[in-house]
Amino acid sequence: MKKTVTWVLIADGAQARVLQHNGPGKGLTQVDGLDFAMDTKQAQDIMADRPGRSYQSNGAARSSMEPKTDPVAYRETQFVRSLADMLDRQQQKGAFDRLVIAAAPIALGDIRKAMSAGVKKTVVAELDKDLTNLPTLQLDKHLDGILSI
Repeated sequence: MKKTVTWVLIADGAQARVLQHNGPGKGLTQVDGLDFAMDTKQAQDIMADRPGRSYQSNGAARSSMEPKTDPVAYRETQFVRSLADMLDRQQQKGAFDRLVIAAAPIALGDIRKAMSAGVKKTVVAELDKDLTNLPTLQLDKHLDGILSI
């Protein structure tokens, strides 16, 4: 009988890692090559140019134009989409059977939107908590009710 492989995705909008649950009493181990981080930048670091200016429709007054999207939020959305794509590829390869997601609330919502239907079927639990900065050994306190660690 094939062993059921459970992955745990720990993520926020700028970093993520995938851990594998090896069964009751065996804890979690990092999945090789599935540790991701994006440089954190402020909006002024991303938008190096000054904002454009536009004329008012009446008169000679000018005002600066704001970007249509928040550049930091856009980068985080792109990061989360790349995570969802990675999960989809790994699921199609049969790398995992079940998925547990622990992510910051906003990132969790973005991950839900970006996941494919195949990956959504493997999700057995979600935790809306940012655990990205916790060492692997301390995750059992937060995932105890979800996994038998």
